[in-house]
Amino acid sequence: MATSRPLHSFLGGVGLSLPVHALLLLNGNIFGVSGFLHRSVRGSPEAMASVLGLVLGGMLAGSLDGGALQPSVPLELPRLLLSGLLVGVGTKMANGCTSGHMIAGISRFSFRSITATAIFFSTGAITAGLLHGNSLPLRSVEWSLNTTGKALLGLQVVPLISSVFLYISAPTQPRHMANKGQTNRPDLRLIASLVTSFQFALALHLSDLTEPRKVVTFLLLPFHKAFDPSLAFLAIGALPVAVFLYQRACATEQPRLGGSWSVPKGGRVDLSLIAGAAVFGIGWGMSGFCPGPGLVNLGRALGGGSDPLPAIGWLIAVVTGGFLAGYFR
Repeated sequence: MATSRPLHSFLGGVGLSLPVHALLLLNGNIFGVSGFLHRSVRGSPEAMASVLGLVLGGMLAGSLDGGALQPSVPLELPRLLLSGLLVGVGTKMANGCTSGHMIAGISRFSFRSITATAIFFSTGAITAGLLHGNSLPLRSVEWSLNTTGKALLGLQVVPLISSVFLYISAPTQPRHMANKGQTNRPDLRLIASLVTSFQFALALHLSDLTEPRKVVTFLLLPFHKAFDPSLAFLAIGALPVAVFLYQRACATEQPRLGGSWSVPKGGRVDLSLIAGAAVFGIGWGMSGFCPGPGLVNLGRALGGGSDPLPAIGWLIAVVTGGFLAGYFR
């Protein structure tokens, strides 16, 4: 029987908002995991550092789990790969997924991100109901923080302190250099990408978003007997903190470590966004995986001694979907 852990999800949600904001302040970049993945295969050093941080954080989480990955949703390998392909196509077309649109985008009150989030939650819920509505067990509820949860919570202090140190030790970037996209310390920007993603991975696993069964049972919605409300607590923890931090601390729009402020302004809701968010939601609802949990679960498998091939296959399918979407756009 699956266990619902609302406190884990709430604290994980709070933890997710901190590295999202830290990367924005330090590098001026949106914390979008699908973007990291798509750009890393094209050779972006900062994106590769972010991907590495997510995998390394997953490896640490896997060692804490002792290799005990929770069972995934009932899904044959071809459907798992199809899910990855749809996620790749959808995230490329919509320019984001749960991290970039739901956490980073909504914190900026971006209408594009609010629209994308509403669409992919809707198509995800419909897909989960059609594919998994009769195949998932009832749940029990655990309101306490278990030993692994306490460790994941405590370990986030190390990358958080690292981000704070990078911020206070870096000289203020002159505005004329930031506007021209010049960079003071590209080496420090790489470190910032690595440590923020490492912290994000630990918070992601604490939140239980890395467990595809929990994602699918949340998408089944409250009227289903197997509904797990844990991930609603993730949003309750993440969004108010993310909104507060963005609205209060980003007025200068000047990355501490140099470079351009890469936050989109405005932008219209177009067919690519709508179709991409819908396709992403279908892939997400099929498997319960999105890019962040996919990378963290690869690390968990490597760190815990489990079979990494399903995660590798799913991620390859995501990358392939991104290439296909980019080719036809």
